[in-house]
Amino acid sequence: MVLSRTATESDVSIHSTFASRYVRTSLPRFKMGENSIPKEAAFQIINDELMLDGNPRLNLASFVTTWMEPECDKLIMDSINKNYVDMDEYPVTTELQAISFFGNHAQNRCVNMIAHLFNAPLGDSEAAIGVGTVGSSEAIMLAGLAFKRKWQNNMKALGKPHDKPNIVTGANVQVCWEKFARYFEVELKEVKLSEGYYVMDPAKAVDLVDENTICVAAILGSTLNGEFEDVKVLNDLLLEKNKKTGWDTPIHVDAASGGFIAPFIYPELEWDFRLPLVKSINVSGHKYGLVYAGIGWVIWRTKEDLPEVLIFHINYLGADQPTFTLNFSKGSSQVIAQYYQLIRLGFEGYRNIMENCRENAIVLKEGLEKIDRFNILSKDNGVPLVAFSLKDHSRYNEFEISDLLRRFGWIVPAYTMPPDAQHITVLRVVIREDFSRTLAERLVIDIEKVLHELDNLQAKITVKKTSEEKEVQNVSNGRIVVKKTALETQEEITTAWKKFVLEKKTNIVC
Repeated sequence: MVLSRTATESDVSIHSTFASRYVRTSLPRFKMGENSIPKEAAFQIINDELMLDGNPRLNLASFVTTWMEPECDKLIMDSINKNYVDMDEYPVTTELQAISFFGNHAQNRCVNMIAHLFNAPLGDSEAAIGVGTVGSSEAIMLAGLAFKRKWQNNMKALGKPHDKPNIVTGANVQVCWEKFARYFEVELKEVKLSEGYYVMDPAKAVDLVDENTICVAAILGSTLNGEFEDVKVLNDLLLEKNKKTGWDTPIHVDAASGGFIAPFIYPELEWDFRLPLVKSINVSGHKYGLVYAGIGWVIWRTKEDLPEVLIFHINYLGADQPTFTLNFSKGSSQVIAQYYQLIRLGFEGYRNIMENCRENAIVLKEGLEKIDRFNILSKDNGVPLVAFSLKDHSRYNEFEISDLLRRFGWIVPAYTMPPDAQHITVLRVVIREDFSRTLAERLVIDIEKVLHELDNLQAKITVKKTSEEKEVQNVSNGRIVVKKTALETQEEITTAWKKFVLEKKTNIVC
């Protein structure tokens, strides 16, 4: 006897996903739906929306890693359900990661490897002091808190006021420094930039230091143009000032981008714990540490540089566990991925990758120089990126170039410099491990195409404007001729350009 049944509207098991009712109606966006939907439909709907995102590998705005080897991808997925803070439950993962305080977990591998990379003054059997974070922003918060608490303790011991701490940075610092200052009530004293000099001037920074300065922050790899600030000169100048004043103002190095670059291709550069006033360093594992987003590190010179009062001890997850983080639970997969890269690549592998990035940055820079339309603002020695601006702004600007490049799939940011160089507008291309020489050459070709299109657009606008002016000049019989203002002319150009871009976008699939 053959059994059969009639499919009903609710029987979704025999329907194609794209024929089901779940793709025929709008799903709730801001309020949870009343009923469940099949897992296949949920996956397909979300996956379809994500197709509208840009290609991460063509996102040249970001320093963050967008490619890792398949073997590491598998390790990440296999460990994605392990909680970073459950040290007693996951002892091997704990040993790989970053909780290394005062002799606890003395063999924590990542922290010690990075500390040695930064020339921390460690004895043969001495453990490094450091912690893993979700990125350099959290690492900077923790380092800043350590500086603030140590400064407060010193001021209290001297019987002096300790309610008005300040920190000295360049105006080129990443926004996380502003967050630290605002969130933890520390005055931010910024050294202004100037045209042609887009990093912190060490002499001006030291001039801003006073008795209430908890530290001076130097940037090893400016976000704006990739340049390394001169930490050695800053250290020497600050040593002199400390000697004259009796203060003990330290240095923190924000090596978010440059910390995994300088040790491999600029080994003679003194910026790290070889300098006596450098007390802590942060670095982003998810930038040139070559790990996906979600991992950073902060290393202290010695245990005396991290006040123990800031470290909490808990035992409700098992054994006694020290913790010094702004959050608590988080995944362990990024820490495991960092350890994979450290042992997989070794010093040789990291050096080869960083040299390749630097060479591709030079290829791109030389390609742009041949176009002869841009000023190059980045340096050959620094983070491998190319920052450039137009020589002639009379017809169009960097923002228009950035927008048109999206038609080719490229995400190239345009931005203005901080004070006092805010009149400078810059395009920036970050060279990561997965940005090949072929892509660099292709980008130059596409930039030339964009410039050609913008040139043609401006020519059309000029012809149209000239034609209209002749028409007005030939009209008589009392017609009033009103000359357009410069603002009206600029608005006309902008409107025409926007119309041109929109027309092109409708015909191009990125």
